[in-house]
Amino acid sequence: MPSVTHDDAPLLADLMPWSVAPPRLGRGWPTGPDAASLKARWDAFVKADGPDREALLEPTRSRTLHSAVGQLPGRSAGTEKLIRATGPCPEPVRVLHAPFDEQWLIPDHRLIDAARPELWRVADEHQIFAVEATAAPGADGPLLLATSLLPVLRPGRIRPLYRRPGGEEPNLAPGLVEHLGARLGTSVEPVDVLAWALATARYAPGGHAVPLTEDAGLWAQGVESGHRLLWLMRRNGERPKLPGGRRPYVRAPLPSRPVNLHYDRDEETLELDEGRVSPVPPEAWDFEVGGVRVLEQWFTTRTADPEPGTLTAIRPATWPQAWTSELLELITVLALLSELQPLHQELTSSITAPDLHKAGVLPVPESTRRPASVLDGHEEGPEGQLALI
Repeated sequence: MPSVTHDDAPLLADLMPWSVAPPRLGRGWPTGPDAASLKARWDAFVKADGPDREALLEPTRSRTLHSAVGQLPGRSAGTEKLIRATGPCPEPVRVLHAPFDEQWLIPDHRLIDAARPELWRVADEHQIFAVEATAAPGADGPLLLATSLLPVLRPGRIRPLYRRPGGEEPNLAPGLVEHLGARLGTSVEPVDVLAWALATARYAPGGHAVPLTEDAGLWAQGVESGHRLLWLMRRNGERPKLPGGRRPYVRAPLPSRPVNLHYDRDEETLELDEGRVSPVPPEAWDFEVGGVRVLEQWFTTRTADPEPGTLTAIRPATWPQAWTSELLELITVLALLSELQPLHQELTSSITAPDLHKAGVLPVPESTRRPASVLDGHEEGPEGQLALI
């Protein structure tokens, strides 16, 4: 059978129909690479009064000291207006801030211009968020990212794997799993569809195309590769390792505050001023998402000079040891990811979008493109009132 084309491969937007725009934070200081700095920023904020507090907030049209906003689902931050806010900082949560860059966020709705509460309602230990990376035809790097953390990176749309908490109601075209199972002659799980998409998605006019094969052997190969991608992108507390001689180590101690990053390709060494980390495979250094080198972006986020007098200027006085550990893990993850080759060039047969229309899988009902009603508990509205949804 002929290879699939951009015209007949179904779009991810139809296979995973519910999507949410990424949160819009509106200000940088409620996020950062270490939780302690966020707590110190909050303390400085609530200690300030009047015009000083307003300046520190960095108000926008969406959020000022007088905005009336309810709690984020599942969080316990206060709901009084920020002009009167006191008390300790809401406990920061881990988020995906940029591709492969896990940071922290103060989960307070009053500090976030557009928090997308529908994402917070379905974020739990069962959820996997697929994030569309922007890319032009022929660009290197993955077109889809996957994370167990709440994604706050822009600008790609976010597609949760499940529409309800607890891994309930897969965000897939109704009947898709059953149709694939019948065509392939094997059991298909919702997470397998996401794994396949991670391994095969490609750029196409109108979005991300996901070729679907009816070759059971090729499907198994793609799903296995996709599950490997899922594990490397999520990890969930596990630490991947390269074989002994390839593991990156700190060969020369990092300075207390490195400012320059350089890669020596011949020596496979990452230089942070006088600090040295090696071996760093060229594939890890060259790894890009959306045309941006991941390691450079990760480093710049932690070393760029903030504007004096802002809350963002409250940050670690020296380079934390935890960042070094995160850097070594990131190098390892990128090196392992670079070894996984996309499968879409190997596809020789497909289940096309017209096939799915003929089978009644497409088009999807409009209701599947909207969030499910998942309000299982009380949510506090502005000024302590009960939210009615």
